[in-house]
Amino acid sequence: MTPGISRRRLLGGTAAAIAGLAVADLLPTLAERAVAGAPAILKPLPPEWFIDYGSNAEMRWDSVDPRVYATPQARLFVRDHTSTPTIDPSTYRLRILGDGLVRSEGVELTLGQLRALPQVTLTSVHECTGNGRSFFATQQGKAASGTQWKLGAVGTVVWHGVRLRDVLDAVGVRRDAVSVMATGLDPSYVSGGVDYGPVRRPFPISKAYDDALLAWSMNGGDLLPDHGFPLRLVLPGWVGIGSIKWLGSLEVSTSEQTSPWSTTWYNLDGRPLAANPVRSAFELPWGAQLPRRTVVLTGRSWSGAGPIAKVEISTDGGATWSRAELDRPRSDSAGTGHGWTRWAYRWTAPRPGSHELLARATDALGRTQPDVAAWNPNGYFFDAVVRHPVTVG
Repeated sequence: MTPGISRRRLLGGTAAAIAGLAVADLLPTLAERAVAGAPAILKPLPPEWFIDYGSNAEMRWDSVDPRVYATPQARLFVRDHTSTPTIDPSTYRLRILGDGLVRSEGVELTLGQLRALPQVTLTSVHECTGNGRSFFATQQGKAASGTQWKLGAVGTVVWHGVRLRDVLDAVGVRRDAVSVMATGLDPSYVSGGVDYGPVRRPFPISKAYDDALLAWSMNGGDLLPDHGFPLRLVLPGWVGIGSIKWLGSLEVSTSEQTSPWSTTWYNLDGRPLAANPVRSAFELPWGAQLPRRTVVLTGRSWSGAGPIAKVEISTDGGATWSRAELDRPRSDSAGTGHGWTRWAYRWTAPRPGSHELLARATDALGRTQPDVAAWNPNGYFFDAVVRHPVTVG
């Protein structure tokens, strides 16, 4: 139990059974959405900032300001399976239920009750599992299905909220609990005539007690609706699908749980995907025109498993490599540094003509970007070094 916060105080007024919360009360009806004419994504998507895929939107790397570390909400990519719901925070409740709780009937918590717990700030890379998917086709000659992201389905975010472990300790979790199922309040996902229900995905109880966060703020402001308002789960370093938006419930279980988002999708060879791989991107337009003089190339590298240890740059298509200068990421009140690493490389006297620029990062665990990514039909985890074309002269 967190010092200064009693379980009785946290749960006061929330002893009603889970059935007391009507999820429908938190979601606009389809008819209401039709009348409002709400698009799949609510925030503006100016073409100079985004590639618009309809229900998804990718950040353009050439719009990234090298001087700004965190990704503004207005610039962050959007990945929706259906459409962004509108949720009233005054009626919002987080349901916590399951046979892994001490209280078998479960509990409901308001945003105010969550905010009564010790608050933390945590910086982490937030990334779609399919980031880089288009390069399976354009660079390796074998296309994969899904949104054809380049490298912009990623951002570094400063989250603010409460540790999930503090919430679970306050409500009471059994020692034999092994998994948590997070379920969103988005509209049901329907594909091929099958209604799969709202997006939901389980994760181990060990992750819940490690660094998982329940966040209501991003970069110092309330979450935008497209990014999970009023509350979302954050699993730092892990695939983006695990950080459930519009969090409606957490089911704590004494047995392993599954969902279509861990068995049908977002897995490789039957193993649910967890930590993201190592990736790098130049802060340059694709096919950029560069002057015939010394140029400082900048970019960012990141890993879901640990900090970046080194970045190497090649300006001759991979024939030779040189070390980039790293700008170490910041830490935060949660005692972590899950953000990306910015870097710079001085390219002296580039010769005129066409070039392929390569950036290759290695993380603290020794994981290095390969020359070729392992192909899979859903295009997950493209982690190969991307060949970035430029022209000098």
